Amino acid sequence: MRQATQKTVPEDRATLGREVVLVLALSLGASGVSALISFVGSLTASRPLSRQTAQLITDHTPGRPWLGLAWQLFSIATALVPVALVAHLMTRGGESLRGTLGFSLNRPTGDLLRGAAIAAVIGGSGLGLYLSAREIGLNLTVVPSDLDGVWWRIPVLIAAAAQNSVVEEVIILGYLVHRLDQRGWRPWQSTAASSLLRGSYHLYQGIGGFIGNVIMGVIFCWLYRRWGRVMPLVVAHALIDIVAFVGAVMLAGKVGWLPAR
Repeated sequence: MRQATQKTVPEDRATLGREVVLVLALSLGASGVSALISFVGSLTASRPLSRQTAQLITDHTPGRPWLGLAWQLFSIATALVPVALVAHLMTRGGESLRGTLGFSLNRPTGDLLRGAAIAAVIGGSGLGLYLSAREIGLNLTVVPSDLDGVWWRIPVLIAAAAQNSVVEEVIILGYLVHRLDQRGWRPWQSTAASSLLRGSYHLYQGIGGFIGNVIMGVIFCWLYRRWGRVMPLVVAHALIDIVAFVGAVMLAGKVGWLPAR
């Protein structure tokens, strides 16, 4: 694959550039623009950021649990379509998510151990940064969900966390970094692009969410290049989000240090 990358001609680089723009426009690039607009709205609101909330997963049909579940599953499934598109585009070029990006289940023990270690370090640090940023007025109060009183709340939160991890790490980490490398970008340039984009679509949370995810992006890019596999980072991201989503639900109103909505 490295030989193919080195032989990419200028016309091919231009094609790859257009491909990247389209993939991002259909996925996390569009999310970045949406988050920026949301952040501007929060900044210009009458209340300070710390007194505003960012709702991650909402119940579209309160009081109608089966219809609500259908909407949640639909949202999760459609969010994964850009990943399928990336897989299709890479396969047409003789590449694959499995072989090129290391998105596979063929090393479950190693990926799980590495992912758990990363999640423990970054998850704890991220919580501290979030609480600090909110305390000084740079972050909104992040509320994972308003799925109160529905039996499928925890399974959906876990599924949403898994979906987030797959979409973000496959597209923003594996695919984007790989394509930028193919276009001749230097490692620090592709790392900066991936990390800043990761931060951009978390701007709806506030400045703390942006900074924390940029730092996370730099670390993830370094580890991805070191290991040559995106899967440990998918595992780490999933574990971080699962603990955040489910933990917030379980601890809401029971601990003083966890901001409530």
